Amino acid sequence: MTIIKMMYKQPYLRPYTGKESRTVCPQCKKSNSFTLYLDGNTGQPISPTVGICNHANSCGYHYTPKQYFIDNPQRRDFKPRPTRVIQRPQPPKPMGLIPVEWLNRTQSTDSNFVYFLTGLFKSLNNSISIEELCRTYKLGATKDKRVIFWQIDINGNVRTGKIMQYNPTTGKRVHNASGAIDWIHNTLKRADKLPDDYNLKQCYFGEHLLNEQPDKIVAITEAEKTAIICSVLFPQMVWIGAGNLNGLTVEKSKALKGRSIMLFPDLSNPDLPIEKQAFTIWSNKADEIRKTYGCKVVVSDILEKNATDEEKRNGLDIADYLIKQMRQVPDQVKGPQQPPQQDINNVADELEQFFAGIELPDEPLSIAPDYTICEPDRYVKGAIRAIRSGKYDTGAFLERLQQLREKVLN
Repeated sequence: MTIIKMMYKQPYLRPYTGKESRTVCPQCKKSNSFTLYLDGNTGQPISPTVGICNHANSCGYHYTPKQYFIDNPQRRDFKPRPTRVIQRPQPPKPMGLIPVEWLNRTQSTDSNFVYFLTGLFKSLNNSISIEELCRTYKLGATKDKRVIFWQIDINGNVRTGKIMQYNPTTGKRVHNASGAIDWIHNTLKRADKLPDDYNLKQCYFGEHLLNEQPDKIVAITEAEKTAIICSVLFPQMVWIGAGNLNGLTVEKSKALKGRSIMLFPDLSNPDLPIEKQAFTIWSNKADEIRKTYGCKVVVSDILEKNATDEEKRNGLDIADYLIKQMRQVPDQVKGPQQPPQQDINNVADELEQFFAGIELPDEPLSIAPDYTICEPDRYVKGAIRAIRSGKYDTGAFLERLQQLREKVLN
């Protein structure tokens, strides 16, 4: 049936096409960090102050078109005269996929980010292979040593890749023009290797690891960098990255159906309204994911409970604390431990027998200040299998099971 309706296009955020598409934030004054709202009919900025700051945790500025026109009623004449159009249903546009050859071409450890990782983990034992870490997360590199965080979905499809520059010594993002974030799909479009109407649908960074490690709890951080660092120090979980504060979505979480999940949001400026702080935003999103996919989701509050106001204003995340500790007191940071020289199978048998004789609770159990087991029964079974296989960090699994046993006994 043909539908006759009046056409009016809603305002929208300016798409990222390079650093020139981002301006100075009116509030925090940081350059290349402000995304303007554009008039849906003219494609022009509504006002230099109408937009959202990319630094959601430390700044949080967001001035919507709706609020702007409430504050400036004289500007309501921006709407064009409604046009009569015939709107027919359109078939859904297929999701854009990048040929895997582009992923394979870029696989490399020659990036400043990987140089930083190499220096960072020197303080830990020699069992850490940076090359293996890069292969696990499919890290790529550009000619100017920027890292490529590829987004590969649970089915192995390549969606896109985020290109970022890091300081090889500090591990901090480079925010000047040469370090502006770019995307593989945009790079290929500029080179006429992808169509201009490429239909991007992002997935989680590291999502391809979910099928490889089906029994592990899924830990989600905002930054890709944080997920990689934590995967080395806490290999009992599979670590993936949302990309940013707003990167945790119900749509992307389809790949997490039925899994146990721990969320690790960044800290937020305490001066922001509570509803705009990362912990609140991710807690609300956790509720949506639980209801939609039947996941068990826990939002870690370890940073919220222990951080100072200054650390919150700086928007620190769990990796910032780990990096600081590794540099100041590396002996206190536990990296992957070698399996003990005892009969591992006998220990596994003893633990399995113990847990088989008790009824574990259904709710999450905190066994250490920095570790919560979401599904104890499922975790025990998976950990026993992992210990016997000899393919994983046996010492870490033994330690967690012993901590769980002590928790239950006490």
